[in-house]
Amino acid sequence: MPGNAFMNLRIMVPSSVFAKETGVLRVVADTGSGSLGILPHRLDFVAVISPGILVYEKGDGGEVYIAVDEGIILKTGLDILVSVHSAVGGSNLKELQETVDREFLVLNEHEQNVRSVLSKMESTFIRRIAAFSHG
Repeated sequence: MPGNAFMNLRIMVPSSVFAKETGVLRVVADTGSGSLGILPHRLDFVAVISPGILVYEKGDGGEVYIAVDEGIILKTGLDILVSVHSAVGGSNLKELQETVDREFLVLNEHEQNVRSVLSKMESTFIRRIAAFSHG
């Protein structure tokens, strides 16, 4: 596509750089207000993104799909920075759906374990407070 500028995209998760791409033509992300399309000459901005599928198109015409958790997206010039809690990539939407299902199943089990431990800690705390106040 002659005359098109390419953008640089970096997707960050808390522990690392998840993806770093150059030669990006466009990016689409979900926000609380709907889908947000980003082209090279769009004005600079910052926005909160919702959990969903982030799509970007590379200069060769290939699209990449990444499931992202909530976070922020920042565009300055030709640079786009996405910072999210977690991200999962896949080569196609079906594979991505399977990966997301698997990842969130593990996450849900972990959350249940954490909640169980917190519940036990709260119970112990309440019993000790009750014993202290009666003692």
